[in-house]
Amino acid sequence: MVVAAPAMGAEREARACAAFYGALGIAQPVLSCLRCLRQFAGSTAKRCKDKHLEEALLLSRALSEGLRALGEAEARPLLRCVLAFQLEATSSSSSFQKLEQIVTQLAVGKEALLAQEVGALLAGLAPQGEVLSPGDLQSVCVFMEESSLGRQHWQQNLAPLLQHLAITLRWVLQSQPVPDGTWGYLAVKACLQLFQALPKDVAPLVWSTAGKSEALQSLLGLLLEVAWGKALNKDTRLLAGTALNMLVNTAPQPERGASAMLALFQLADQGTGELKFGELVVEVPPILEPDGLEKLVLTRGLLTCCKRDILSCQLESFTHKACLLLDVVFPAVCALTKEQKDCHYYCFQACSLWLQRLRENLPAVWHLTGIRILAQDAKLLRQLTQLVWDNAETPVEGVSEFIHSSFRLLLEIYHLECQHFQDQERPLYQQMLQRVVSMPWQIKARYVPLCAIVPYVGSQQVLDTYPDLPQHLLSCLSTNHLCPAAAEVYKALVRQQCAEGQDGQRGAEVALAEQWVLRWLPLLSEALRSPLPILQSNATNHLLAWTLRQLPAAQEPLAAQFGGRDTASLRAWVSLMKAQKSVVGALPLQGEVLERLSCCLGAREDGVRLAALGLLCCSPSTNRPLSGTEMRLLREFLPLNLNCDSSSFRQLLQAAVRKALVRLRDSSLAQLRGKVPRGTEPGKGAGQLAQAVGFVEWLLQLSIASLSPGSNYQRKKTALLLLAAVLETCTDTWSPDRKKGQPPRTMATLLSYARQSGCWDFFSQPNLLALLSCLQDSTNEIRDLASELLIRYFPAVFPEPITLALFQLAQDALGSPRVQEAEAGAVLMKTILQKSDSGTMKSLALEAEAAPMLPNRGLCFAQHLLHVLQAQYAAARRDLLRAAATAPMHGAITALRRCLLEVPEVAASMQAAESAQSWQELLTRLVTTARHITSFLLGALQSQPGPGADEQAAAPSFADMGNAIGSLIMLGKGQGQQGEEDSVLLSEEHSLILTCCWVSVKEIGLLLGGLAELLLAPALPAGSGPLLPLPTLQMATRVFQEILLRCRHWGAVEGCSMGFTKFCAALLNHPDTELQAIPQTMLEQGLEALSGPRSSSITRRAAGFPMLFLCIVSGEAPAQARPLLTHCVQTLLALATTALPRDWDQTLDLPQVCAFHVLQTLVRGAGLGSALLRHATPMVALALRGLGSPCWAMRNAAIQLFSALTSRLLGQQRSRGEGCPAEGVSLQAFLGQHPQLGAVLLGELGAAAEPAPGGPRLRPALHAVLTLLAQLQPGADGPGSPSARFLGPLLGLAGSPIYAVRAMAAKALVPVVPLPRRRGLLLQLAQQLPAMPGRIRSHNAVHGRLLQMRALLVPAPGTNGLSTEALRPVALELEARGWLLTPAQRCPLVRATFLQVLALLPASFSPGFAQSIRDAVSSELGSLPPGGKPGCAELQVGSAILHQTMACFMCSEAARLADDEQIGAVCSLLQQPNPDVQLAVLSWVIAGEGGTCEELEKALRLTLLESLGSVLQERRDKEFLRLYLEALLHLYRAPSSWSQEASRKPQGSSAACLEMLLHVVEAECPGPDLLFQALCAASLLLARRFEDEDGTLVKRWCTALEECSRSASSEVLRLAAARSLQMAGADVVQRSLRAACPSLVPVALRLINVGIHLLQDEEREIRHEASGFASLLRQDPDERLRESCVFVQDNVGLLGLLQLLLAEFGEHPETFDLLLQHLPVLDLRGIVGELEANKAASLYREDDPNVFAEPAILARQLLPVLLQLLEKAPAGSPLHASALHWLAAAGPGVLRDLRYCEYCWSQEAAARWGMKALGCAKLHAAVAVLLVRARLAAEALRVLGESAAATPGLGCGAQELEQELELVQGLLVQHGLALTLSQGDVPGEPGPPSGAA
Repeated sequence: MVVAAPAMGAEREARACAAFYGALGIAQPVLSCLRCLRQFAGSTAKRCKDKHLEEALLLSRALSEGLRALGEAEARPLLRCVLAFQLEATSSSSSFQKLEQIVTQLAVGKEALLAQEVGALLAGLAPQGEVLSPGDLQSVCVFMEESSLGRQHWQQNLAPLLQHLAITLRWVLQSQPVPDGTWGYLAVKACLQLFQALPKDVAPLVWSTAGKSEALQSLLGLLLEVAWGKALNKDTRLLAGTALNMLVNTAPQPERGASAMLALFQLADQGTGELKFGELVVEVPPILEPDGLEKLVLTRGLLTCCKRDILSCQLESFTHKACLLLDVVFPAVCALTKEQKDCHYYCFQACSLWLQRLRENLPAVWHLTGIRILAQDAKLLRQLTQLVWDNAETPVEGVSEFIHSSFRLLLEIYHLECQHFQDQERPLYQQMLQRVVSMPWQIKARYVPLCAIVPYVGSQQVLDTYPDLPQHLLSCLSTNHLCPAAAEVYKALVRQQCAEGQDGQRGAEVALAEQWVLRWLPLLSEALRSPLPILQSNATNHLLAWTLRQLPAAQEPLAAQFGGRDTASLRAWVSLMKAQKSVVGALPLQGEVLERLSCCLGAREDGVRLAALGLLCCSPSTNRPLSGTEMRLLREFLPLNLNCDSSSFRQLLQAAVRKALVRLRDSSLAQLRGKVPRGTEPGKGAGQLAQAVGFVEWLLQLSIASLSPGSNYQRKKTALLLLAAVLETCTDTWSPDRKKGQPPRTMATLLSYARQSGCWDFFSQPNLLALLSCLQDSTNEIRDLASELLIRYFPAVFPEPITLALFQLAQDALGSPRVQEAEAGAVLMKTILQKSDSGTMKSLALEAEAAPMLPNRGLCFAQHLLHVLQAQYAAARRDLLRAAATAPMHGAITALRRCLLEVPEVAASMQAAESAQSWQELLTRLVTTARHITSFLLGALQSQPGPGADEQAAAPSFADMGNAIGSLIMLGKGQGQQGEEDSVLLSEEHSLILTCCWVSVKEIGLLLGGLAELLLAPALPAGSGPLLPLPTLQMATRVFQEILLRCRHWGAVEGCSMGFTKFCAALLNHPDTELQAIPQTMLEQGLEALSGPRSSSITRRAAGFPMLFLCIVSGEAPAQARPLLTHCVQTLLALATTALPRDWDQTLDLPQVCAFHVLQTLVRGAGLGSALLRHATPMVALALRGLGSPCWAMRNAAIQLFSALTSRLLGQQRSRGEGCPAEGVSLQAFLGQHPQLGAVLLGELGAAAEPAPGGPRLRPALHAVLTLLAQLQPGADGPGSPSARFLGPLLGLAGSPIYAVRAMAAKALVPVVPLPRRRGLLLQLAQQLPAMPGRIRSHNAVHGRLLQMRALLVPAPGTNGLSTEALRPVALELEARGWLLTPAQRCPLVRATFLQVLALLPASFSPGFAQSIRDAVSSELGSLPPGGKPGCAELQVGSAILHQTMACFMCSEAARLADDEQIGAVCSLLQQPNPDVQLAVLSWVIAGEGGTCEELEKALRLTLLESLGSVLQERRDKEFLRLYLEALLHLYRAPSSWSQEASRKPQGSSAACLEMLLHVVEAECPGPDLLFQALCAASLLLARRFEDEDGTLVKRWCTALEECSRSASSEVLRLAAARSLQMAGADVVQRSLRAACPSLVPVALRLINVGIHLLQDEEREIRHEASGFASLLRQDPDERLRESCVFVQDNVGLLGLLQLLLAEFGEHPETFDLLLQHLPVLDLRGIVGELEANKAASLYREDDPNVFAEPAILARQLLPVLLQLLEKAPAGSPLHASALHWLAAAGPGVLRDLRYCEYCWSQEAAARWGMKALGCAKLHAAVAVLLVRARLAAEALRVLGESAAATPGLGCGAQELEQELELVQGLLVQHGLALTLSQGDVPGEPGPPSGAA
């Protein structure tokens, strides 16, 4: 059945209407209204549609008066026209309503005429007896719901409508092979709307014998078929349930409706039979495959819309007083939540809805039953609480909201009942609170009921019962998924405290604030000061502003907490100020606030700077202008933060600047309208307007200047984001696809004002060229963002010369073998297509067939690109090697993909009827070409480029591919090359062919998938036939199969898979059954191939084969039942469980192994989500069984499958710790979600724990089960907990002979034992330990029990564990078994583990036993001989572990007790010759476990420093020396760690140590890690004992730093140089400034030079360390405490070093020479020569050693410093001599290069390579540095005067050189190659320059 497109009817009516009214007096307003309606119909974006309808509505109000004076005949055409547009707009409710308002407005006074026209329109939807189309059904629904006249028409024509609906629904349900989802949904929706809108008219047809309707009876039967599963679409079935219940609502008496509903539920239990529904009788056919969804359909429908009196009326058929709500629906809800179907969301929605309906019907239920329904011993209360608790941890998205509402409703109903029955005893609250407290803090479900309980028990009782709550909330705030729940708990408690504290009292705010300070200030203060960004951010966003709004008085105590200058205090202070500003509106920026804010804007930490920027830019009111101070701070801040390498920083920077721009724009518009915005400074309105315009212009120029190819990626990306913010905010470009951020209607006024001021020329030629240079960038992000800005904001057509040059550049780039350049060519082609018109297209050199005769640009362009692709394919067939180097195909394929899929005009052209035939032909040729290319390329890699290549299904091995490529290279080079030797590395020729093949194949997959997604959308109008006919789609299918089955490159497989998933989804969701069958056939073929005989070896298995299955099943609609997925999984499970053949060949692929791999791929597939959880239990059982297979490949595949299943079942583990994750699901919740899986795991554990008759046997699956259990969390201690069954088997595994099993069983025990039961189990385990040596039956069992005790005693993260008092009985049992620590226990592992257990409860032991432990440990360690060899001849396994454990125990005890004797004992361990003990102590120090005891750290510092000399002299082991130095540096990590004892260390030994360390750095090759520690240790010694006579050592140290800081050095060495510079460099530089140390000035200058290098390093950590050096130099020399120093950002530090050179070292000639080193001399002529030669690009290009450094930017920063050095130096000074020497050496070259530039860019020849030059980073850098050197030379000529006039080779003066410079610079600016350098760039004296880029 073909449905006519309604759009033509509306357009035809509009034309007829325009012709009719052309001669009437109201022609003009009618035509205006029609124009708006046509624009509405032609728009695709909703905002545009709404805009045009608003205009039409305004016109209709004016037109209404004129229409009243006309007769009906004159008004009819306009009404009919609007109704035609309304019929077209039924898919949008809002548009339909607007059109309803328009037509109602036009018909004022002619309502009868309108009713007549509406009736005629609706009567014509479908002739008698025909099926309603989806469009007709949509019209029925919308006119029923939104139009009163529509309802009136259907009311009068009810019988025919029922007949139509019955015929339509029957036809849809009978359609084969599956009912259409959308069609059926609309048919059911029409029934629902009918029953809802016309209940009084429908009621007699159901409930009256006389009015009984056969059509309605038939319709009822069809709705039951839908609900019973005849329609596969889940949403359609649920809607049918709602429709049935809406029909029940029409019952005249509640009892009859309840009786009909009861009959429906009984029928659902029976599955088939006869239903009596009122007077209607329906025979329900049996369900083919009952899936349990029938009950959900009925239950959810009833709870959604059933009337109250029907729900609560008494049911006659029950023996007791029963009603639907309690006795029918609730049992159904309970059953639903226990069933494991793919409908968790709807099941829990039904649970929440039931509680909601119960609360609404409480009075009626009480009246019916006469008793409490939720009494303490009531079964209903037990079932309800069990229901919500069991499902509280369900991971299904959206269910948590229903659980939350369920807890809240349950407690509210309980409260109302207690009030109603005057019951004061309310134990439910306390029970629920206790259960919450007993759950681990990591479980999100505990916080939901806690919020619900607070209003009923009060805040005080909650906090008293749960004293750890503040600490747990803090832990939750650092965990993203727990943060919202924790914030709600905090708010509920604070809100409750406020409610309790006020109680009508006045002046309670101060008391409330004091109470808040006591309870919550520590929590909020710790969170805001936390170094964890996530904790700080969550506390700021979720708690801080809310607290200040709730309790304004809390601001003062918070501010008092954050007064320090450390990073944490600054970050917290800014957050507080920002929150305060959002509450009060504005903050005065002056005094201390301004000083601290400036400090924060330059801080090193990104978070501090971003928070400070947010404080500057944000405002509660968008039209509050930026103050002059705010703009000044922004001008200083932004240039210094453009090259930050954090992506999130850039995004947040853009968001903050956008807020500032919106404020500037809105405040400026308000001032232009004559209003004075809030916050405007008195009398400065006009000035502020000019300032705002100037600031935007400055930001525009800054962004454009930063887009130079010479800038690094970070700067360009930030600049593009800022430019996007400027264009989005300050232009009047309308963006239809954006819901927010559209320009104000009066934007043109501000633009006019700005342009009159000579500003805001956003689309100028330099700006255009800057963005075009970005299109040639090597990164996708830069190219795509620049292209988007050009397309969205710039004028519709580029200038023709630019387009022609761009097109030539794009053509060249498409032929590049480099993937980045080819992708850039594709972006260029797409941009040219979107920014050209028909005139431009004629000018382009397109293929002859493509150009003039085709109807539109898109088709013309696609034709051209296809010709290019076909030509490249032909070249590849001739010589693949040559083609891969000069014309690879992937560039053209990418260009086709972008132009066809990403250009809206092309998509619209494809849907236009006039060009459909041309598009169909082109797409067919494109798919055919893609098929040929794929076969050719994959065949070439198999040495079978001929037709026979298609027959081989398996992918070639890497060896085969290498041989095939080698043959191709020989063919390409000629036979003379055969004698070459083999190389381990791939040659460039190999890489060329591989790149060409794999990238082309990947792009073909993406192209074909995108085409199917675009062109197979069901909503597309049916024109002259499908653009992708069936044969073309079948060909594309073969392409995908070929790629996935014959490809080994994972990147190509992954890219192709993305396209194939789109392809399958488009086919499966298409209404055409032939197309739907294609993926099903592919799946069957794949399964058949999988289970068939395999001939390929394991190494030849195609990486894409499992992806074939994943893509097909991922294409199924999520809302449906996923039959393909079910069939696929069941077939794979059956195949994987097939017994292995007796004589399998290990070299061949087994079908069972392949099935495992496919299942693993399905489980890991992100698109399937929770759909696979239904099959989790059999897959886990399969994986566990596979682990015991005799075949290695099966075991390997089973391990991978089990790992994937674990991730899917538990979710991705977000914590870093192993064994004890910081978050997760509890064991009870896990077993509740997967009850059958629990039996599988328990069976495996039970089998492993049972004693075997022949001795212990290996259980290969046991470790996997234990690993899964160990990742769960302990749950609440409820009665009959399913986790209790796991306790016995796990305890039994303590005696396993395998160490790994014992260890993992101990970890798995933790989630099994709830927190309240741990004490009892610990006591039981302690009592099972042997009391004396003779009673040990099994050392394994003793060790296993100790491991279990240790696991139970370790407190969970964020908790304190069991209390000391609770553990005292356990400690007493352990004291009685103290012999386990003595040598009487022969096993060192048992002794070590026993000591670890003792260390976990030190405070619970008696003092005597604790001392005896320490004595025993100390005695044993003291008796160890050197070298770790025990005194006895017998070597004990594990003795080293015991001694290390003892050493760590002694360290921990010393730190805990801070006792001098214990500290001395630890220090003596370091001087022992036993290496195990020494390494253990050093490792303990490095781990930072002693940081809480300053006395211990002080003693260890002294000990390590005293022994350093001897350690360096012995140097017995490099690893030991590295650990020793690392521990020393760790102890001296804080500058305050220099103690008086250390300063009294003899200087001579320090000098000797420093000498040895420098010798290690200079002369030895210790490896980078030891060299790092040695250099830092040398710096540490130098900083603490630096004397004037140590000049030689300082110079050697400085030389080492210079060597390590070079870009070519490894990252570790550069980091060592940066850290060393921070530790000692500032002291050397500060000392050199004193009069007594002039000899240190050269060293200081070298150190500053090292700092400048390191501040430009590509590693952020290195730059941060170097910025510490610069920060210390900025500090006042009198302030020697480094803790008070605010470390500055890298760029601020760099400018600080330049300022220091200028201020303190300006008179030294070395300063000038040092800065000149940073102005590189680049070969400009060579670079231009390369561009002119236009050589073919090679595949590889050598990367710069430092991709972060920006020579051009640094040169512009150095120029003002160099100019000021020249200016300040007195005549005849050494600096002038240095300048003269430089001028003589460099001046002639500068002049020659300037004249060469003038020659090059004055010629027409430059046009040939000018566009390529625009994107050449080397050229931009060379030009920028040349201009800086020329400006410096001109200044030197001016300053030096006559002494420079005789410079040989220069031949010009300062004025001539400046004129030449101006001329060249003007030429370069025209070509987009230079920025104007102004004196405004010179940094000011006091601070950093505002214009530095």
